[in-house]
Amino acid sequence: MQALRNGPVFAWLEPALRWLGARVRVVLPEPVRVRLDRQITVAGDHWGLSAEEFVALSFVSLLAGAGLGALHRVVTGRDSLYFFLGAVAGALFPYVRLSGIEQARRKRIQNGLPNVIDLLTLGLSAGLDFPNALRHVIDKSSNPNDPLMEELTWILHELEMGKTRAQALLQFAQRAPSESVREFVSAVVQAEERGNPLAQVLQIQAESSRQRRSSQAEVAASKASVKMIGPMVLVFVAILMLIVGPMVLELKSSFSQR
Repeated sequence: MQALRNGPVFAWLEPALRWLGARVRVVLPEPVRVRLDRQITVAGDHWGLSAEEFVALSFVSLLAGAGLGALHRVVTGRDSLYFFLGAVAGALFPYVRLSGIEQARRKRIQNGLPNVIDLLTLGLSAGLDFPNALRHVIDKSSNPNDPLMEELTWILHELEMGKTRAQALLQFAQRAPSESVREFVSAVVQAEERGNPLAQVLQIQAESSRQRRSSQAEVAASKASVKMIGPMVLVFVAILMLIVGPMVLELKSSFSQR
């Protein structure tokens, strides 16, 4: 549990999560466990938790939320609704946080892939083999904690451990499931199987990834304009009420005086 160990506030949670995770493992359905493991992997194993320990963390968060809701009820003297709201919010918080990390990580990998492919193409064109080209890209990176650099480091590690290029790249596609990554992996694997020059294949792949990123940006921009209609209507209604409201009140008072 890397992230929890690094944080002193959560260090005491490690034995509790392990203990609860061992009990959850008995009752956790296999499809749920597989789905959670998959999501944790795609999120980059951010908290270093297994599926059972993640469910245990959600339970601990539920108790914390319920405790805060009960405290709010005692302090303010209001009804017990805040107790249930706190419990629900606490139970959902770890999953919502994990989903946000997963989406942000997937987006950063997809956006950074075209530039990485360009650098790999330059390295291969200069006479480097694929592992050395990967190492060159990783060494020249300004942010080693970038999700894509972490994935490239893991690919290089697997290659050094004796896995084939196809095996390492296919596992990369499983850890970062996006269309750009799948096309990149497919292009490299097919080039290896058919004996095509990898540098030329990657150059074509980089251009394709850029075009896809541009088209996705255009789609996002068009959706943003549509989403702005709702807030603009609300602002217009609010302004209209500010203008018309005093007029209506003045007319009402003038009629009441008659």
